[in-house]
Amino acid sequence: MDAPQNQVVVNLLLNLEEHLIAANVPDEAAVILVRIVGIVSVLVLAWLANWIAKRIIIRALRHVAIRSRTSWDDVLVRHRVFLRLSHFAPAVVIYLMAPMVFVDKTAVTVMQGIAQIYMVLMGWFVIDALLNAAVEIYRTFEFSRRVPIRGFIQVAKILLFLTGLIIILSVLLKKDPTKLLTGMGAMTAILMLVFKDSILGFVAGIQLSVNKMVHIGDWIEMPKFGADGDIIDISLTTVKVQNWDKTISTIPAYALISDSFKNWRGMQESQGRRIKRNIYIDMNSICFCDPDMIKRFQCFQYIEGYITEKRKDIEAWNRENKVNPAERVNGRRLTNIGTFRAYLVAYLKHHPQISSGMTFLVRHLEPTAQGLPIQIYVFSSDKVWANYEAIQADIFDHILAVIPEFGLRVYQRPSGADLQHLGIGPK
Repeated sequence: MDAPQNQVVVNLLLNLEEHLIAANVPDEAAVILVRIVGIVSVLVLAWLANWIAKRIIIRALRHVAIRSRTSWDDVLVRHRVFLRLSHFAPAVVIYLMAPMVFVDKTAVTVMQGIAQIYMVLMGWFVIDALLNAAVEIYRTFEFSRRVPIRGFIQVAKILLFLTGLIIILSVLLKKDPTKLLTGMGAMTAILMLVFKDSILGFVAGIQLSVNKMVHIGDWIEMPKFGADGDIIDISLTTVKVQNWDKTISTIPAYALISDSFKNWRGMQESQGRRIKRNIYIDMNSICFCDPDMIKRFQCFQYIEGYITEKRKDIEAWNRENKVNPAERVNGRRLTNIGTFRAYLVAYLKHHPQISSGMTFLVRHLEPTAQGLPIQIYVFSSDKVWANYEAIQADIFDHILAVIPEFGLRVYQRPSGADLQHLGIGPK
């Protein structure tokens, strides 16, 4: 507002005060009532400005963004850039009308200072949202994979935060920001020595927040600090983790930036929890399937169709290639280990707690001195720890029990009882 408009408002308040005095209202009461009317008017105008900004202007901008063919304006809406800009409306009203309502210069200075600080904070949030939107828009371009800008944006945010902090301090202390910067420069070395942990923790906290590395409730593992459990608190310098044995581990915040750790949030937010375990088969028990074995395997419900189709395929291949059936090494034949692997695939696919939409593998690994490893690599649809362990145990209970039905043996290192049975160990 310019000076004539200010004078009009002041004159209105003075006229109201004169009318109250003329109506036999005591002078002090009239002054108080006029100030209350002025304050209420400012609050009503601030609320009205906020309502117009949010309900009319912002809605109109959202409508235009949705109707437009470009996508960048949708990104701005999604990151709430326009919504955060609307917070300036009530602050500007309070800043401009404070001199009209308050006669005391101290009160005017306080109100305008509060409005200025609020506008600085809102400006920080607006620019922060703009930078986030810029990153998302930038990632839509192909060259963003070769030249990432997230690191530069993070540096810009830190500088932006420091700039906003200096401006707020200059408003509170009523100092020129340039002079404040000069004074702070002289104290930087001392501050870094005295508040080393706090500064490192503060910077780490910004990085953890911006990168969304950890949240309260995340399950993390960090063996270096004996941490394996849920995060219960994130402070300026430390992160507290409640381990599964209910003990508390305290980790320096900057350690989560400088050291490696495992965050299980991805598993918790996914469709399943991984089951990865090997079974070592004694290679001396691997053999071709004889007719009796094949006849018995056809009675296994899960692989009945597999055996039938596989036999037809093998017989057709051997017939086309004129294989001599006198020797089993000629041509193609079913093996007990291959049939067992097919059984595992069919069994796990029929299991109600195994996720069908995630990685599903039953494979051989490289043979070792302990036998041939067959690896089960699937995902349980139930991610609750106790349920997951029960599902995993149930699956391997069945697998270990069914292995002998295929003429196979699980490798197990000889124990004292085995040696004693052979007459080698102590009696």
